Amino acid sequence: MKRLLLAAAAVATLSIAGVSTAVLAADASAPASAADLAKAPRMGTWGFDLAGRDLTTKPGDDFFRYANGTYVDKLTIPADRSSWGASGQLRELSDARSRAIIETASKTPNAAGEAQQIGGLYNSFMDEARLETLGAKPLAGDLAKVKAASTHDQLAALQGTTQGRFGIGVFGVGIGPEAKDPTKYAVYVGQSGLGLPDRDYYLTEQFAAKKTAYRDYVAQMLTLAGWANPAANADAIVAFETKVAEASWTKVQQRDPVASVNPMTVADLQKLTPEFNWKDYLAAANLGAEQNIIVGEKSAFPKIAAIYKATPIETLQAWEAFHITDQASPYLSKAFADANFNFRSKTLSGQPEQRARWKRGVGLTGNTLGEAVGKLYVEAYFPAESKAKMEALVGNLLVAMKARIERLTWMSPETKQKALAKAASFTVKVGYPDEWRDYSKLVIRNDDLYGNIERAGAFNWDYQVGRLHKPVDKKEWGMFPQTVNAYYNPQLNEIVFPAAILQPPFFDPEADPAVNYGAIGAVIGHEISHGFDDQGSQFAADGSLTNWWQPADSEKFKAQTGALSALYSSFEPLPGAKVNGDLTLGENIGDLAGILIAYDAYHTSLGGKEAPVIDGLTGDQRFFLAFGQAWRSKLRDDALRQQIASDPHSPAYYRVVGTLRNVDAWYAAFDVKPGDKMYVAPEKRVRIW
Repeated sequence: MKRLLLAAAAVATLSIAGVSTAVLAADASAPASAADLAKAPRMGTWGFDLAGRDLTTKPGDDFFRYANGTYVDKLTIPADRSSWGASGQLRELSDARSRAIIETASKTPNAAGEAQQIGGLYNSFMDEARLETLGAKPLAGDLAKVKAASTHDQLAALQGTTQGRFGIGVFGVGIGPEAKDPTKYAVYVGQSGLGLPDRDYYLTEQFAAKKTAYRDYVAQMLTLAGWANPAANADAIVAFETKVAEASWTKVQQRDPVASVNPMTVADLQKLTPEFNWKDYLAAANLGAEQNIIVGEKSAFPKIAAIYKATPIETLQAWEAFHITDQASPYLSKAFADANFNFRSKTLSGQPEQRARWKRGVGLTGNTLGEAVGKLYVEAYFPAESKAKMEALVGNLLVAMKARIERLTWMSPETKQKALAKAASFTVKVGYPDEWRDYSKLVIRNDDLYGNIERAGAFNWDYQVGRLHKPVDKKEWGMFPQTVNAYYNPQLNEIVFPAAILQPPFFDPEADPAVNYGAIGAVIGHEISHGFDDQGSQFAADGSLTNWWQPADSEKFKAQTGALSALYSSFEPLPGAKVNGDLTLGENIGDLAGILIAYDAYHTSLGGKEAPVIDGLTGDQRFFLAFGQAWRSKLRDDALRQQIASDPHSPAYYRVVGTLRNVDAWYAAFDVKPGDKMYVAPEKRVRIW
């Protein structure tokens, strides 16, 4: 089920793709040793893997291969992954560290508090024998409710109740800071209803085989659940979702925060979509007292509601039953879990084998009790000096961003003043939250996996609803410390770097400074620049959705971002599958501005001195090599097609070659000249920030 996208409240993430073996075997069944867990593997002697380069490739022809070609050529994607690469060594290490924490809790006699919850959830997932005994029984209560919902209005109300658990419905609801006044929370509703990764999977020829496989998967799940007429219902469900896909906004349309923020009263929403019973839906979601709602894809709402009303209730009941079963299947017996893997991972992403049970259990526990696990993760694996050094790096990057804004020649003084005010008001979060989430009211049992999942969903939804009419909690984090990623939140104007990303190949306190600035520095710059990309630039310093641009400046900005979009749209990673430059625009702006900011900060850090030459490489060369190394990875073709269709991040290869061709200092560092394949004339290079 495609979940609700809150366009105005959506954070912009770095999205690290790929995983690496490093010192941890991908198929390890035994826990890693304490020595392996204590320290992340280093890259070479000064932070870069010299042996991974392909010196037969000219830097100006293909810098990704020049930096990573030998490594990538030797790289084999493990059978339980759809992607693999150097940066993902951190995910593997984070999983192994989390496993040590979680399994310690699971084996602690008479554990109490968060230790009991962590261990209990993990144990309930690992008890395969009990799940086999139960079979489809855990679904019985939910499916009975679906059968009892015999009218469209009753089914709408039932969809409201699922928001606390699986979030199934033709519309989705969420809670986040209010777009125009981010000091308070608001209720957002958006389009939903699709079981494939994107509307393109229903409507384009390149995904026709996936759509056919999806129809078979729907029938298989309905059969396992014991639902009547699975084959005929599967046909009807896919036909219904195809109509919803046709009515839905594209992901590019959803990236427009102004168009996606449409405040309405509930009465006005009901007039807009008379075929859908919002009163009962919102009441069932514990939002019955709300009078105002922010609607996302406004023009799609009447179409989707009309499709819903025109669809026979029997089809909608089967559709609801399928999605409940689909989302519950990882927590049921092997037949359900294997069917889910075979379609969701193997067919859609090309992943040959399912991940080991313990890895799935660690993922579930870490996501469900994220801050409880994260607290222990930080205590064991995140030293105070790493936090201090990272905060200093971020400070240097913010100074560099300020200087870049001041030097802009295309921006008027009026707009520049507001841009500087926004840069000065960034909140920086490093490592872990100052205050930890309280899970004490969540009941977790060792012998009730399905119940644990339902109670956890209800617990989290109650938490969200309970925040309404209260001030926005600016201390809250949107990621867990053990998450290998980073993000920018426009409505809080904050950049956030969880502990787990602050290790090689991104950050190494012992590495050459050029490497840290080229890797984690570019990540920091990337997140800072999200405040000034095509979406973030529409939010003011206080986080409100406000136009702070002079009209002429806005037009100049659009001209340059349009050129960047056109560049990326020319890339074709697979035959017939081109990068969508409009969908990936924000992340591409982040990559370009990020490396420029990091480069400036690196040179400032030299204090006017020349960087030393190491292994025959200048400081600038090491800086750009570190940037290239951070993105080395390999994806299976199906996973790559899925990313191109639905992910706002460009494939890793193009994040290197697409970015660097617009960076003047890279040309100088590697003597890139006309005739080289990546060469772009200076006057045609994209220059934004």
